[in-house]
Amino acid sequence: MVETTDIFKAINAVIPVDQLLYEDQISEDYGHDEIGTIFHLPDIVVKAESTENVSAVMKIANEYRFPVVVRGAGTGLVGGSISTDGGIMLDLSGMKKIKELDIDNFTLTVEPGVLLSEIKEFTEDKGFFYPPDPGEKSATIGGNISTNAGGMRAIKYGVTRDYVRALTVVLPNGKIAHLGGKVVKNSSGFDLKDLIIGSEGTLGIVTEATLKLVMLPKITTSLLVPFNDFESTINVVPILLRSGITPTAMEFFEQNSVDFWEQFTGKVFPENQHNSYLLLSFDGQEQAEIEAEYEQIAELCLSNAAEDVYVLDDKNQRDIVWTARGAFLEAIKSSTTEMDEADIVVPRSKIVEYIQFVHQTAIDQAIRIPGFGHVGDGNLHFYVCRDDYDDATWKAKLTAVFDALYAEGKAIGGQVSGEHGIGIAKKVYLKKSADEASYSTMLAIKAAIDPKNILNPGKVI
Repeated sequence: MVETTDIFKAINAVIPVDQLLYEDQISEDYGHDEIGTIFHLPDIVVKAESTENVSAVMKIANEYRFPVVVRGAGTGLVGGSISTDGGIMLDLSGMKKIKELDIDNFTLTVEPGVLLSEIKEFTEDKGFFYPPDPGEKSATIGGNISTNAGGMRAIKYGVTRDYVRALTVVLPNGKIAHLGGKVVKNSSGFDLKDLIIGSEGTLGIVTEATLKLVMLPKITTSLLVPFNDFESTINVVPILLRSGITPTAMEFFEQNSVDFWEQFTGKVFPENQHNSYLLLSFDGQEQAEIEAEYEQIAELCLSNAAEDVYVLDDKNQRDIVWTARGAFLEAIKSSTTEMDEADIVVPRSKIVEYIQFVHQTAIDQAIRIPGFGHVGDGNLHFYVCRDDYDDATWKAKLTAVFDALYAEGKAIGGQVSGEHGIGIAKKVYLKKSADEASYSTMLAIKAAIDPKNILNPGKVI
């Protein structure tokens, strides 16, 4: 059996020592992700600076059958970037060059460590727009690609997969593959690029990405629409979508999320103290067009049980509301001793039924399960809060809640994850949810691409 010291020596022969961490040099930050429910440190950390660095490490790992996990900013919520088997952690957060803005082909080529916030700032300063909008703006683009991150603008613009034109990928054997290109259309064989996107680092390591851009919308505005109950809030969604107007975002949350945010920040949410809310945004190139759209949507809301409609045409007020929405996760986390999350997606027609089920499950299990979601696409986020339960009771209740929530999701035609991925935390529920043919096909793909099972072992499947 190979010793870790032998692996370190082999890596040190091809990677400078100042890019390596070993044993007590490895900080605890490398042992967990944002949710913090799983902890395990790697044996070796390699701070990669290039595709060639990654390739060299993977060749060594492949030779010695040594596990490798890739990490960016560590903002994941399902343990996908944790070295649960020890081994090598490839830290790509230092690979953060913005390599090319191609204004003729509407593409941006970046390294995987570039933050989502940095892409936003860079492109918008030049009149372009990268539409995917996951809530965690300090996440890396490599992490977004790994989980096929969605976010609040998915209803209009789609998810990360829809904005990746090309990838440079290091395979488990260390070979470098170039997938896709700047072309808009491509029917040239198997779409390996899309197979890598969302595979959570189990099939290959993204070391460069070429992203699709669009022109930056000139006009943006939002509506905050309060309702007396969540059923009325959700029931208006299909009515709005049948209007022919597609908002940029359509978010649902209840008063308890607002309360958590106010307690967390010490700030006051505009027009608070309603039971339930719909938050919508609209963007485009013409002021008159946007005004016509949101006025029509406002009228539909008011004629379908909305208590009022607030037009957030003041930038400061709009920023407060959207900043609050982006901080709900942190606010809920601060309200409890520990929590875990369900990132489930259900058919839009089943959202009311599913939220009712979650509320009843919270009562049955005597546990808090606050949540919110992207109701325009059916992706809901629920957070199971430990509060003062002891270890044994917490584990039992968490298991019971997740068993119930994922079983109900499957029963009504939903899927285990809408955007956060499977990682290690949700893989048992993926197996329960998927049919045998689908699951065995995923296993076969993993075995074909990574026959030694060294790349992010124990994750997803």
